[in-house]
This record gives sequence, C-alpha cells and structure tokens, in this order.
Amino acid sequence: MSEKTVLSVKGMTCASCAQGITRHLNKKGFSDVHVFYETGQVEVDDLPLESLNKVITEINSLGYKAATQEEGHELKGTWSVLKIKFGIAALFTLPLLIPMFVHLPVLHQPFVQFILSIPVVIIGILHFGKSAWGSLKNGIPNMDVLISIGSLTAFIYSVAGWMMSLNNEASMHYLFFETSATIITLVLMGNLIEENSLKKTTSALEMLTAIQPQKANRIVDALTEKERIVEITIDLLNPNDLVIIRTGERIPADGTVYEGTAIIDEASMTGESLPVEKNINDKVMAGTIVEDGHIKIFVEKTGSQTILSSMIELVKRSVLHKPSIQRLGDKISAVFVPVVILISIVTFLLSYFIFNITLPQSIMHSIAVLVISCPCAMGLATPTAVSVSIGRAAKNGILIKGGDTLERLSETQTIVFDKTGTLTTGKFAIKSINYIGEKEIADYLLATLEQYSNHPIANAINQHYKNYSELKPAVILNEIKEEKGKGVTAIDKDGTKYILGSYKSINRPDLESGHQVYLIKGEELIATIDIEDEIREDAAELIAWIKTKKIKPIMLSGDSLARCKEVAEMIGIEEYYGEQLPTDKTKFIEEKSKSSKVTMVGDGINDAAALSLSNVGIAMGTGAVIAMETSDIVLINERHFTSLKEAFRIAELTIKTIKQNLFWAFFYNVIAIPIAGIGLLSPMIASLSMAFSDVIVIGNSLRLKIKR
Repeated sequence: MSEKTVLSVKGMTCASCAQGITRHLNKKGFSDVHVFYETGQVEVDDLPLESLNKVITEINSLGYKAATQEEGHELKGTWSVLKIKFGIAALFTLPLLIPMFVHLPVLHQPFVQFILSIPVVIIGILHFGKSAWGSLKNGIPNMDVLISIGSLTAFIYSVAGWMMSLNNEASMHYLFFETSATIITLVLMGNLIEENSLKKTTSALEMLTAIQPQKANRIVDALTEKERIVEITIDLLNPNDLVIIRTGERIPADGTVYEGTAIIDEASMTGESLPVEKNINDKVMAGTIVEDGHIKIFVEKTGSQTILSSMIELVKRSVLHKPSIQRLGDKISAVFVPVVILISIVTFLLSYFIFNITLPQSIMHSIAVLVISCPCAMGLATPTAVSVSIGRAAKNGILIKGGDTLERLSETQTIVFDKTGTLTTGKFAIKSINYIGEKEIADYLLATLEQYSNHPIANAINQHYKNYSELKPAVILNEIKEEKGKGVTAIDKDGTKYILGSYKSINRPDLESGHQVYLIKGEELIATIDIEDEIREDAAELIAWIKTKKIKPIMLSGDSLARCKEVAEMIGIEEYYGEQLPTDKTKFIEEKSKSSKVTMVGDGINDAAALSLSNVGIAMGTGAVIAMETSDIVLINERHFTSLKEAFRIAELTIKTIKQNLFWAFFYNVIAIPIAGIGLLSPMIASLSMAFSDVIVIGNSLRLKIKR
C-alpha cells in the first residue's frame, strides 16, 4: 500500500464541494484522490514536494484553502470562524427584518437597508462566492452557485430599483435587501447546524483516536543486570521490544504477554463489557486498559500495523467505497445545479411574460427556486449513514471495509462457512478413549507422554488429564522423546518401548484405522483415542437465525467428510462438502457466485483466496493474518457469531436508512421546486427549509447510533 499525504482543507460547505475537488484533481492528472468532507481533509498519494504544491494550488484555485497538516491548518478552527460569520450576518440581518413586524421609519430608508446589507453580502461573497466561482471554472457547479446567484440577484435588483426610483415612493416595492441578507444568514446557520451534526457522525473516529496511547514504557537491556525502564513515544516502538504495562495504563502496541497476569478492559476494541484475564502467551491489543495487575509484553505490531490503527483507518475511509445506491445520487447531483438554474430562468420567464406577474415578484419566484433546490442532502444521504454505521460496528469489534460492503452484505443469498476455527473453536477435545489393555497403565502413559508435546492434540489430552499429579505411577520411564510428525516414544526401566502417535506415524497395517491417536506397548495396542474439535456453543443458534433471514447456509471444509457430516447434522446445515483443498474452495465460490450472492466466513490461510472471491468475505479475528487482509469484514470480538449477526443487522439498517435519506432528498426537491416556482415560498422561507433538509438527513443517519 502506497504512502498517503493528508491535507487540511477549509471552505468545503457541502458534500458536492468534495465531489468538485475530486473531479478537478482527477482532470489535472491526480487520480488517487480521496476527499473527506466530514473531516475537512483531502488524501493524495505521497507526492514529491513540487507535485504536492501543485495539488494545494489547484484546490485553492477552486476557492478553498488547503495546506499540509504540519503547517497548522487544523479543521478545529473552521467552526469558530463559521460561528463568527454567522454572528455578524445575523447582527446586521435582524434590523432588516424588524420593519416586517414594527413600523420604524428609519429602517424603511433604502440607504439604511443598503448599509445594513453590505456586511452580510460581503460575508456571503467570501464564504459562498469563492467556492461557487471555483466550481464554475471547474465545470461542476455546486450548491454555492445557487446561493450566490440567489442572494446577489436580490441585492443587485434592490440597488438598481433604488437608483432608478430615487424620487419615487414606489421604490419600496423594488427593495429586497432583507431577502439577500436573510438567504446568506439562514444558509450560514444551516451550515453551522449541519457541521455540528456531522461531528456526531464521526464520534466513533474521535473515540478510537482518543484511546490510542502516545507513550510506552520500554524495558532496555532486559534480563541483564543493566535492565531498566525507559519512557518513549510510541513511534519509537519496534517489533520484539519488551514493554511493561501497569494498572490503569493503556497497552501501547499489539503483542503477546511474556510475563505476568492482568485483568484487561477490551470494551473499546471488542465491545465486550466484561474484563478478560490475560496470562503468558495470550494476545493483547493496543488501546486496551490494564484494570488490575501488570504485564510485560513482546511487541508484535506497532503504529499503523496495530488493530486499533486499522480500525481508525477503516472508519475514516469507510465512505470511499460507495454503495451503488449512492452512485445514483452522485450522478443526479452532478447535473442538478445546471438543471435548477434552467428551471429558475424558466420560472422567471413564465411568471413575467406568460402569467403577467410583476417584475419584482417574478424575480422572487426565480430566486426561491434557486435557494430551495439544495443538492446537498443528496450528497449527505449515504456518507453520513455509512460513517455512523461503520463507527458503531468498529466500537463493537466489527471492522467493515467500506460502505459498499454493507450493501453487498445486505444482498446475501448464500453464506458459506469454513468448519475448523469457524463453526468449531479450532481447539481439540477428547471424544472418547478406547482401552484395549489395562486402563490404569494407559491413563498414566497418556498423561505422562503428552506432557512432552505442544501439538494441539497433545494439548487436548493434557487438558483431559489436568489432574495428572493425582495419577499413581504405573510404570517407571527412563527415556521420553518427541519426534516431530511421528509422536512421542518412551522406554521403561525394563527396556519396554512405548509409542504414542497417529495411525500414519506408527505405520502398522495390522491396526484398525479410524482413530486419531494410538498407544502401543511393545507390540501390543493398549488404547486408542478419538479426537473432535469443539463446536462453537452458539453455532446451531446462528444457523437457525440465518435460515430465518432466507439465507442458505453451506459448510465447506478440508476436514474428513465423516466429521463434516457429523458437525453439519449437529448444527442444522443440510449442504456440506468435506476434504476440500484451497483450490477446491476457490472453484466452489466461483461457481456458486454465478447464481447467488455469496458471503464466505473463514479464518485460515486456506480460506484466503475464497474470501477474496466471494461477494463478501468475513474473517474471524483470531484467524490467519492473510485471511483478515483479503476479507471485507473482520470480527475481532471473541463472540464471533454475535458479531456476525450484528454485522448483518447493521447492513440491513444502513441500507434502509440510506434509502430513506435519498427518498427525503429527492422528494423534498420534487415537491419544493414547483411550490417555490408558483410563488408559495418566499426566498427567506426557502433558505430556511433548505438548511433543515440537510439536518433531517443527518438526524436520520444518527438514529443508527442508538437503533437496536
């Protein structure tokens, strides 16, 4: 993945501004450009200084102010500037509105109204005019064009009417200074409300950024007499560093516990409300808090490689991959402004020349059409909903890579599961021990010999004999040795040889196959063990839930067909396939995808190709790194199936919310434009309702934060 440079941009007042910047930079040859309207940032490839300066110049030529983040152009100051602009505009607009309610002769004077409106118009030109002119030069007119034309038309017409009728009392009928000022003031107010609301849609991003530790206590010269603790910034941490974390501190990097025991709060990362105990060899994540105890960890991933950094990046970039439903809105928005200007002109011509409406009123109808027709709600309909949803998912341990993933997940018709590590825990357990010889000797040998192996099956046997110390020694062993891939051998004081291993490693044709472990004394078989991997306790419940969603579950595994059949029957899956190689899984997904929208759930290296080929790939966070990298969704919460169901619910609710937002945006314009055109909406009311249409869309998206 190439490095990125992030620029801070001031002056973006709507989502269509972001679209305009993107298209302009694309025209200038900068193809990999991502504009984040919500955070006021533009992300480009890591470019040479000369090219980067050109990008900044091009953005500034559109009427915005761009700079590198290092130069101090932080977004935080933008809101206070907007508040100042709104405050000044409101201060001068209020006296212009007073004559509508109270008869004050001085405020009816054209010169006084002109003087009061000048500061507001200047603010409007500086705030909206630059962006409008830049978008016109770019050939992609934005919402600011409509606001600028509407307010300036009212102001210029008022000045012209006043100048031409200085000695005529009728001049009052040509004064619309209050209309010009009110349009600007109300739209500024709408921008202010909109941006305050947008802050809430990115609260998940702020929360995740806030829990990122800035310092770490690195152990220098570990395990020597010179061992000491040095506090460093996290950017100086490297893999294999040894770090100590005490009670109340946040873990600075992803790693493995080397020493100590601690109770860790992982709620911010996984959504798990109960703290978890971590012991030696357990994995820990950056950003989580040590509630009690202290541990030393070996650092494995630092900086941008940690799960926390991945979550921040995914939430930030979530709106880049647009659902197809948004692309429809983008296409309409791109041609919307020119169409509205045309409708406004037609409205004036019809009003004045066909319906014989007075010139002032014809102009007001035309201006009302311009102001009411805000395409901004269309631009906000999808990214606000996606941002809230992916943020909520991230806080619950579900990493979703882009808004289009949510749309594709909601379309799922078939869901294919890997077995081992997905439907099962990946941990082995003893199903049965079959004694052929003396039970006491067999138990002692099984418990003793497997203490010398770290094989997963050995761990299952050791777990079965966890009270090993209570067993009476049945034989005295002089030599015990593990041979990788062959099992464990031992010799007792009388020279008798014992072998504990698989059917293949023992290589005795006279033995009955079908068991996982065999115990041999000399030439005599004294015990066999049948092993099974544990089925996740909520697997059957998940499959039943999936069926209620009219989604077909299928199991696809590399395990034996017999074991696949056993697991499938236990959890309620009717269609299953065993003994599948990675290439077989890939071919199956390719073939199935021709007739169905397929979601694949897996965790292993052998699932990576199938995950990448499926419509949506979902990886267990405890699985192989490559499986997580090739998937579209990663479930890092240990309650994987709860997270899986929640991912489906979030996808369903998000698409429903986007459709509601787009309906409102389209419906609003379809209804509002004709009403404004026939003169039932004044420009002032139009500007107020336009501002609140954006707020309604954002508010509807924010419901996703609390919706169950």
